[in-house]
Amino acid sequence: MPSAAERTRTLVQGTCSAALLITGIETTRSEQLMPSARAVGPDGEVFLLMPADSPAVRAAAHAQDDELRAVLEITDVAPVSVPHRIRGRAWVSGWLTTTPGAADPGSAMLRLEVGELRVDDLWGTSPVDPEDFTRAAPDPLAGHEAELLQHLHTAHGPQMRELCGLLGERAAALSGPGGEGPAPRAVPLALDRFGLRVRFTGAHCFDARFDFPEPVRDITGLRRAMHTLFEAAAH
Repeated sequence: MPSAAERTRTLVQGTCSAALLITGIETTRSEQLMPSARAVGPDGEVFLLMPADSPAVRAAAHAQDDELRAVLEITDVAPVSVPHRIRGRAWVSGWLTTTPGAADPGSAMLRLEVGELRVDDLWGTSPVDPEDFTRAAPDPLAGHEAELLQHLHTAHGPQMRELCGLLGERAAALSGPGGEGPAPRAVPLALDRFGLRVRFTGAHCFDARFDFPEPVRDITGLRRAMHTLFEAAAH
């Protein structure tokens, strides 16, 4: 399974929504506290591209080192329609300062020196050591995950439903007593280099994880892994 540090790094460097939380700072325009881009520096610091008129930028411009504490809250929402679409959240807390000259006019770059990290996702809740976060790399499929899940959902519906054959005794829970429940649905929920998570809904709703024979490093490896998985389900 991906480590908590890798999962957090994937969320921080991904495209899911994020917002800065700073005590005493509020705004009627929520987008003023939402970075338009995020990046992780070589020492594990998080760089946030913000609107120049953001109250967070004004506060950071007048703050000294270790003076302005902030929390970056990241929310991960499944790119396909499933019950309970929030897949996880991550929180990165630390100290916020400005990075002069690092952004185009109309924007400003803030630097969040990381103090604490925590992730709460489909794998569970875990604190993350800042040094582990610095060393971790994002999942290699993360940049394509949304597109891949949508493709599996729309173009491979029959194969996704055939995965029920790999559930063993758990498959009976989908049909309900007497097998008279609604037709089960199988929706791809999450994808990483280690495997595919599917949300099955019917008389009951639950997730199942299908591990790949070996971790994949790119789209070519993923195609082979998915072919092997679908072949196993078909037989």
